[in-house]
Amino acid sequence: MKKTWIARRIAGGIVIAVAAFFAFGFIAMLLWNALIPDLFHGPVVTFWQAVGIVVLSHILLRGWGPWHRGYHWRHDRWKHRLEEKLSAMTPEEREKFKEEWRRRCGWSPEGSGEKPA
Repeated sequence: MKKTWIARRIAGGIVIAVAAFFAFGFIAMLLWNALIPDLFHGPVVTFWQAVGIVVLSHILLRGWGPWHRGYHWRHDRWKHRLEEKLSAMTPEEREKFKEEWRRRCGWSPEGSGEKPA
């Protein structure tokens, strides 16, 4: 059952990524062709040229991956804040907090070495 869930998540992610790819390219093409030729007497672009513009702008403005522009700082900050919150709780509050997230995320204690409540 877990394998089918993972396969569905991967397939859904691929479908969303492909749809986003075409949507961003199409939107960029429409915006470019609506504005640039009239305002600056620039060229009309095709879909693939618009996709190239989107990719180029992403590289120039964001870099190649999530490690640029402070990604780790945000991740470490979130982790640090969670650790501070957990350390300020009593053991009963901490266990209640963990149990609530287990319930929300569908985590099952079987096979993890912990005994079910």
